[in-house]
Amino acid sequence: MAVAAVTLLTAVPASATPRDPSPVVQTEAFAEPADADDPAIWVHPHDPARSIVLGTLKEGGLAAFDLDARTLQRVPAGPGGRFNNVDVVGDLAVVSDRGRDRIRVYRIDPDAPQVLRDVTDPAAPPVFSASESEVDEQRTAYGLAAGRDPRTGLRWVAVTRRHETRVALLRLVDQPGGTVGTAPLATVDLPSTFRLPNGASWSPCEEPGEGPQLEGSVLDGRVLYTAQEDVGIWRIPLSPAGFGRPELIDRVRSYGVPARWDAASEECVPSGADPGFGGKWLSADAEGLAVAHGTLFASSQGDSRFVVYGKRTRDLRIVAGRGTDSVEHSDGSAISTAYLGRRFPHGLLVVHDGERRPAVGDLETTGFAFLRLEDVL
Repeated sequence: MAVAAVTLLTAVPASATPRDPSPVVQTEAFAEPADADDPAIWVHPHDPARSIVLGTLKEGGLAAFDLDARTLQRVPAGPGGRFNNVDVVGDLAVVSDRGRDRIRVYRIDPDAPQVLRDVTDPAAPPVFSASESEVDEQRTAYGLAAGRDPRTGLRWVAVTRRHETRVALLRLVDQPGGTVGTAPLATVDLPSTFRLPNGASWSPCEEPGEGPQLEGSVLDGRVLYTAQEDVGIWRIPLSPAGFGRPELIDRVRSYGVPARWDAASEECVPSGADPGFGGKWLSADAEGLAVAHGTLFASSQGDSRFVVYGKRTRDLRIVAGRGTDSVEHSDGSAISTAYLGRRFPHGLLVVHDGERRPAVGDLETTGFAFLRLEDVL
């Protein structure tokens, strides 16, 4: 597949960046195996100040927080479960269960004693695996974005596959008894090898047996943005019939750089000169994506920065504030542009923090940080 030039935005120098923002509040710190990963925001339809933030905790399941970042509930992942990404459509929280290759669904009810209620169809099949033995190989549901088709109202979910380049499009299906399942609509396989402008072929270096996977994803109407971690950000049109033509709209800086897997260090090491075909903004991994007001917000995980793709593209860091920590190595993000009370009158940005300080004893800790949207956009 030919690699398209970046057409989404016009870049400006980083020197044009306004003051770097700080979190307003942060959640409690989480330690392995309950590692924080990906957030989502549910907006209360009648009382915005009672809106709820959700966050996956991998083997720790799913957490719900109020807008003061206080934990309201933790839902266990269950035997073999490992919750990776979460998104919201209507009053449903939709989760990729990487451990079992399933889509898990929770009904959100802020007036109930427990705000999250599991309504997953017990007969829901694996997303990608043909059998439970294949599930055990863990090439499973990974990144996730949920939404509605703005033309038909169809509730759909885009899911990426761990260690592969495949993306699946599913629809949510209401089942008898109030449970919710999924039905497949289409799949698309993104490239793992790329033709460079100099005519050479290039594949990003990965651990043997693994492909250049995608994770961070967001739906914007009939468009899916999804981040291929060691490649860049893709824009893919959608319809109920499936996927349109994918377009690579930005590349990581290391795009096209020759590298090889070093078994001794268990890392990729450069094996040639940088040919200069990479992008300006993203340091691999390209990770969490969110959209607001026609602006795409992306995590440049490799240098702990964020890129704001808008009328004037810029990058920023989320720095420590009064009583709050800086954000490092962020995996996921979510944006709401709604009025969410006096603390977040113009909207909310929630980001994963992959290096929460201070640590808890010898354990590395993670969490989620809440920012005023106007401080970022």
